[in-house]
Amino acid sequence: MNNMRAIITHPLVALSFALCALAFVPDMTFAAPNCNLQRNLRNADLSGCYLQIADLSGADLRGADLSRAQLWHANLSGANLTGADLSGANLTDADLTIANLEGANLSGANLTHAKLIGTYLFRANLTGANLTGATMFRANLTGATMFRANLSGANLSGANLSGADFTDANLTDAFRRPGISRADMEGVKGLDTVTGLVD
Repeated sequence: MNNMRAIITHPLVALSFALCALAFVPDMTFAAPNCNLQRNLRNADLSGCYLQIADLSGADLRGADLSRAQLWHANLSGANLTGADLSGANLTDADLTIANLEGANLSGANLTHAKLIGTYLFRANLTGANLTGATMFRANLTGATMFRANLSGANLSGANLSGADFTDANLTDAFRRPGISRADMEGVKGLDTVTGLVD
């Protein structure tokens, strides 16, 4: 009987200690083994980590490697992702409102229904990215590479598209006003290859 109590009690005590430890580390999120997150994650290697629903709002992720990371439903609002590698990352339904993604690599990333409201994407690489249904209201895409990106149904209202390269991009049902026309894409490169324009 005593042995049975010991078998049950020891794991419970260990769990209690673990929970107490978590209570004293408020800035840390435990998303997966070796993926402990703090506010300063500059140049961190988080490649392939499972970070879904993680709260990374306001985090310093400059130069971080988040390639192939699972970030669906993650909160990255206000985060600094300058020069970060998000290639192949899953950012479905992620919140990137007013995040800084200057020069970031988002090639092949899944940004389906992501919030990119006021997001700074200056010279970001979104080659082959899936932005289906993404909200990009007032996003800054100046000089961004959107080669073969899928923006079907994306909201580009008020977005700055100056010098962005949309060669072979899909803009079916995307809009700045109702529909999206060539006039709405002034300053954009690759218009002759874009699909989904209303004129």
